[in-house]
Amino acid sequence: MDENVLVKNLLPCVKEAGSKIIDIYNSKPNAEQKNDGSPVTIADKAAEKIIIKKIKSLCPSIPIVSEENPESHNLKSLSEFFLVDPLDGTKEFLKFDGKGSFTVNIALIRENKPLIGIVYAPAIKRLFYAGKTFGSFEENKDGRKKIRIRKSDKNKIVAVASSSHLDQKTKDWLVKNNIARTVSIGSSLKFCLVASGEADVYPRFGPTMEWDTAAGDAVLRYAGGSVEYLDSSKFTYGKKNFKNTPFIAKGDF
Repeated sequence: MDENVLVKNLLPCVKEAGSKIIDIYNSKPNAEQKNDGSPVTIADKAAEKIIIKKIKSLCPSIPIVSEENPESHNLKSLSEFFLVDPLDGTKEFLKFDGKGSFTVNIALIRENKPLIGIVYAPAIKRLFYAGKTFGSFEENKDGRKKIRIRKSDKNKIVAVASSSHLDQKTKDWLVKNNIARTVSIGSSLKFCLVASGEADVYPRFGPTMEWDTAAGDAVLRYAGGSVEYLDSSKFTYGKKNFKNTPFIAKGDF
């Protein structure tokens, strides 16, 4: 299926999943704990159900690796697969602080790279999507627009960092690179802020999984940015256990 057509077909289900998440968010649900100690809510599971059903109807032959389906984490040697995080930023979701730093994420990976990506923050009504052939876009209350990274001013670099995972390595990196201004936000929105020219760089040294990064990575890549390992090589997908190592996501930095 054509990338543009695939994204257009997936957007309604992403919005539906987002609406379901908000309905549950407003009821202030309790969290359960997964085997790895991370939180999960009924919102994660409800959103996943909506997304998986739609992907299977559109692309029945393409495997789906989803955060909330542990069996899918055992899949190996995949040349093409979907990565789904139905609720990225569960910790932010559970704060009920009104900031809305949580997202719905879908990416299609082909030959170790994200081909398309969709990131939707339902609480703040910001929808980002991207494809290799058509670039990156944002839809919000003001309409739809194509987005690009901005030209950086080396004296005014803005970094974006995790609200829940700002560790000492990140702080040290910011000091080393003379970056005084940091915007703190949760979930895959960090990639999107760089992609839309609201920030310049997102360093991440703490643990992440591929479903945490793939959709945001696509939005940033096709807006002119890049995601790189610390040795400056390009970020890849389909790694062992779908675990990421530290990376720097950047615009014109």
